[in-house]
Amino acid sequence: MAFGKKFKEALFPKNDEDIEDVEDDAYTSTPKEAFTNGNNMILAEPRAYSESQQIADHIKKRNSVIVNLKRVTNDQAKRIIDFLSGTLYALGGSLQKLGNGIYLCTPKNVNVEGRMSDEDDDKKSKNKIEDEMDF
Repeated sequence: MAFGKKFKEALFPKNDEDIEDVEDDAYTSTPKEAFTNGNNMILAEPRAYSESQQIADHIKKRNSVIVNLKRVTNDQAKRIIDFLSGTLYALGGSLQKLGNGIYLCTPKNVNVEGRMSDEDDDKKSKNKIEDEMDF
C-alpha cells in the first residue's frame, strides 16, 4: 500500500512545493549542439575537395546535405562525388542528383520519395509522346 501511495503522490502532488523545479537551461541547445542530433538539412557549397570531409561529417551525424558543386572544377566535383558516394555507401545512405551540379545526400534514417527530372528527360518524353500520336 505504501508504494501505491508514494507513486500517486509523485504523479499528483498535493501542492506546488512538491513539484521539482527544472531549469530552463536543460531545454535549450547551442547552435553547435543543434547539428549533432540529426534530422537537419545542411546546404553545402564546397570550393575545394578538402571540404568534402566536413560534408561527410554532417552525413555521419544523420543530417541531410544538399551539395552545390558549381564553385569547383569538374575534376574536383568528380572527386567530391566519389568521396561522398563511398561515405554514403558505408553508412547505408543515398545520393540523388537534383540538378546540374546539385546533389542531395541523405543518411539511412531519411527516406526520399519521388525523382527530379532533367529538362533533357522532359524534352525526350514530350517528343516520344508527339511521335506516338497520329493526327
